[in-house]
Amino acid sequence: MIDIDKWSEIYATVKKHKLRTALTAFGVFWGVFMLVLLLGAGKGLENGVTNEFNVAKNAVFVWTQRTSVPYMGLKPGRFVNLVNEDVEAIKSQLPEVGVVSPSSQLWGTFTVSRNDKNSSFTVNGEFPELLYVEPLSISKGRFLNKLDIDEKRKVAIIGPRVQVVLFKPEEDPIGKYINIKGSYFQVVGVHQPVGKSEDIVQGAQTIFIPHSTLQQTFNQQNRIGHLKLIPVPGVAAVVVEDKVKALLAQRHKVAPSDVKAFGSANIEKEFQEIQGLFTGISSFSWFVSVMTLIAGIIGVGNIMLIVVKERTKEIGIRKAMGATPLSVISLILQESVVITALAGYLGLMAGTGLIALIDYLMVKMGATGGMFANPEVDPQVGFMAIALLVIMGALAGLIPATKAARVNPVEALKDE
Repeated sequence: MIDIDKWSEIYATVKKHKLRTALTAFGVFWGVFMLVLLLGAGKGLENGVTNEFNVAKNAVFVWTQRTSVPYMGLKPGRFVNLVNEDVEAIKSQLPEVGVVSPSSQLWGTFTVSRNDKNSSFTVNGEFPELLYVEPLSISKGRFLNKLDIDEKRKVAIIGPRVQVVLFKPEEDPIGKYINIKGSYFQVVGVHQPVGKSEDIVQGAQTIFIPHSTLQQTFNQQNRIGHLKLIPVPGVAAVVVEDKVKALLAQRHKVAPSDVKAFGSANIEKEFQEIQGLFTGISSFSWFVSVMTLIAGIIGVGNIMLIVVKERTKEIGIRKAMGATPLSVISLILQESVVITALAGYLGLMAGTGLIALIDYLMVKMGATGGMFANPEVDPQVGFMAIALLVIMGALAGLIPATKAARVNPVEALKDE
C-alpha cells in the first residue's frame, strides 16, 4: 500500500531545499550519464574495429616464405611452394581442420576485356569453400560449385566494378563472356563485397574463377598461393595453425625450428586481443563512473544527515507518539533512495538519448563505417545501473536513518 503521507513529507523536504537537493542529485546524475556515455562510445569503437574483421573470426591463413635454416642437406633461402597434394594431406591427416580453401592469384600484366572495353582487374582462383571464410553476397547468378572445380570450367563471378566497366548499364552480364588474358570465361554470377571501405573497393574489382581452371589455363600447374582454413567446432585456431605448419614443414623438408619458412595469420588470436582491449576499456569506464557515483552518493548521505539534524525535534515527537525505529528508518531511507534513483534515472535517459542521437546522425550522414560505428547501450547496463542506484541510495541513507532511529524523544524536544 502506498503511504501518501510519507511521500508528501519527502516532497515537502525536497521542495524546501530545492537548490541543495538539485546540486547533490547532480553528482548522481553525472555519474550515471558518464557511465552510459563511456560504455556507449566504447561499444561504438568496438563495433567499428570488429567490422574491420571482414573474414571468419576463427580463420587461419597460411602461406610460404623462404627457409632460414639448413635442413636435410638443403641450403637456407629456399622458397617453398604449396601444391595440391598439401590440401589432400591436410584433409586426410588433420581432423581438426573443418574447411580448407586454397587460393591463388593471376599474376603478371594483363587486361580483362569484352568487345571494345577493357581494364585491369584482380583475378583470383578460388574454391566454393571461400564463402565459409570471407563474407560475400551474390547479387546475381551464383558462386563457384564443385563441378566448376572438377571439370575445370571457364566460368567467372565478377565484381560490381567489373560489371560497370565491361557491360552497358542495362545489360545483364549473366551468360555473357569476358576475355581474361586471352581466354574466354562465361559470367555466371555477380558478387557484392562486404566489409570496410577499402575491402569493398578492392572486392568490387575482383573476378573469381575456379582454382583448378586458373592452374590449368594460366600455367600455374600444381601451384597454390595460400591456404584459408577454418577449425572444426570446439577447436582453437592456434591448434590448426600449428598443426598445419608442422605438417607442411614435414612434407616440404623444412626444419621444425624454422619459423620463417611459413607465414600465417590467426584471425581468432587477433580478435581475442581486440576483445581483451575493449574489456579493459569497459572496466575503466565502470571504474570512473562508479567513483563519480560514489562521490554523488556521499553527497546524498550528507544531505540526509542535515535533514535528520533539521528534523530532530520532529523525529522526537514522532517517537514520543509511538513511532517505531523501523518507521523512522524507512522514512529516511525512502527519501534517500528517491533522490538517488530519480537523479540516476534522468542520467540514464540523458546518456541513452545522447548515444541514440549520435547513432542517428551517423546513419543520416552516411558515416556508418570506419573505426567508430553503431554506438549503443546494452539494456542490461540500464538495469544494472538502476539496481546499483537503489542499493547505493539505501546505503547513503543508512547512517542518517540509524542516527534518526536512535534519537531520544526527551532530548529531541529540547533541541533548538
